[in-house]
Amino acid sequence: MYQLNEVRFQTILDIPSLIIPDQTVTCITGESGSGKTAFLRLLSRLITPDVGSILYRDQPLSSYGAVELRRQVVMMPQETVIFPGTLGDNLQAGLRFSEKSMPAKYLLEEMLDFVKLEKSLETDPNQLSGGEKQRLALGRVLLMNPTVLLLDEPSASLDDETESFVIQRVVEFTRRNNAALIMVTHSKRLAQSIGGHHIVFAHGRPVINSGVDTDE
Repeated sequence: MYQLNEVRFQTILDIPSLIIPDQTVTCITGESGSGKTAFLRLLSRLITPDVGSILYRDQPLSSYGAVELRRQVVMMPQETVIFPGTLGDNLQAGLRFSEKSMPAKYLLEEMLDFVKLEKSLETDPNQLSGGEKQRLALGRVLLMNPTVLLLDEPSASLDDETESFVIQRVVEFTRRNNAALIMVTHSKRLAQSIGGHHIVFAHGRPVINSGVDTDE
């Protein structure tokens, strides 16, 4: 799905060669400042490499139109973004930006249940806790039904029990929809428990790139 060749970005990333397979859960770990977030931003084309090439589905990533790419590749940043309006409005924000059709009300309510957010669609999202806002953001990107889901520390504000429940739901969602999940996490335990593919970054380079088959 992704192929990176001799990619360098400023002094942050130096990736000689890396392949991320399609329809796979990939977990990315590494010390703070090792380039993990910049790597996700490269894959979503929020930034571009200074040198080297990134192929997505055998085509240069740069050849995709902005809207076309946003419909396929969706990134959820570590810092949760809240938009004006209700909780329901926030759930649909990604669909509006990618120019997709709006879902029925019951589908929005099902997504709230899916991410374990027991709130009304009319709730003011500014009243949510940090963990609840993170689950709202997850629901927003899942509603977009992307081909590739890029998550940057999606469980940082969740307690251990909620983290396990929500992340397993996200993994189930991506596998059921034949999508790919590429997730940055500080938790090696989490990466080992769900990751079919594990990349460890150190000083801007992928130093370990191993596949771990977790399917039964």
